[in-house]
Amino acid sequence: MKIAITGGKGGTGKSTVSTAIAYELAKEQKVLLVDLDVDCPNDHLILNSKRGKIKDVFQPVPIFNFEKCIKCGKCASVCKRDSIAFAKNKFPAFVPDNCIGCKACISVCPTGAISEGKKKIGKIYKGKNYGVSLITGELKIGELASGEMVVETRKVSEDFEADITLLDSAAGIGCPVIASIMGTDYVIAVTEPTPSALSDLKRVLHVVEHFNIPYGIVINKSDLSNKFCKKIKEFASRKKIKILGQIPYQRDFVESTVNMMPINAYNPKYSKYYKEIIKNAKTKKM
Repeated sequence: MKIAITGGKGGTGKSTVSTAIAYELAKEQKVLLVDLDVDCPNDHLILNSKRGKIKDVFQPVPIFNFEKCIKCGKCASVCKRDSIAFAKNKFPAFVPDNCIGCKACISVCPTGAISEGKKKIGKIYKGKNYGVSLITGELKIGELASGEMVVETRKVSEDFEADITLLDSAAGIGCPVIASIMGTDYVIAVTEPTPSALSDLKRVLHVVEHFNIPYGIVINKSDLSNKFCKKIKEFASRKKIKILGQIPYQRDFVESTVNMMPINAYNPKYSKYYKEIIKNAKTKKM
């Protein structure tokens, strides 16, 4: 069983919810949490998990042999990221930071002047604490291949045995999020009662619906605004979406993060909220 946890907007508490659900499930089942927010992973901090490196992740990049280059410019014309600059009668100039490794330049070169090299774009780590096994993908600072990093992290996670795998995605609706939710059995969408969070929730749920994945909504920080909490519920009612649970926001959430503990490990009284989410999600195909 693979469950993605997403939400569209950053800061809604996806990692807090992910680690709390993982902690709750791990009391009775073998749980694997995969942190796919590769630009800024933080599940290992909340779980206070010491990480060990599994592997480096590499991306293809072109290597130019100017002795074979005829200065035709075809490599630059097919590069959608503008990582190859070309001026007439000049050798092409390569900007590696823009390259996403599509290899289009290699395939189009008429003289075989471009071969395949590689560059390191990130690392994948493993760890364990509170009974939760953790896999973390971490993109190298300055690299752009977050989608590719998510894909590789998910591939590594397939080698780990678990009853339930939780995939903690990045915010937004771009390639990293799509790569995180594809092929999952259920999506938990975490939102908060603010205008931007509701707007981004609608956008990410449109993506989830495109892949025909069942889903439900968690309203985090539910007491932040009664007005917008009501708006989320009205939206869910119109769309016939299950509200899996509502979690109030209290000082304990800040203190649990400072102490590097899942909220329901820091204070067991919060377990009831995550048990409710698990129970309600199970009624929807989990």
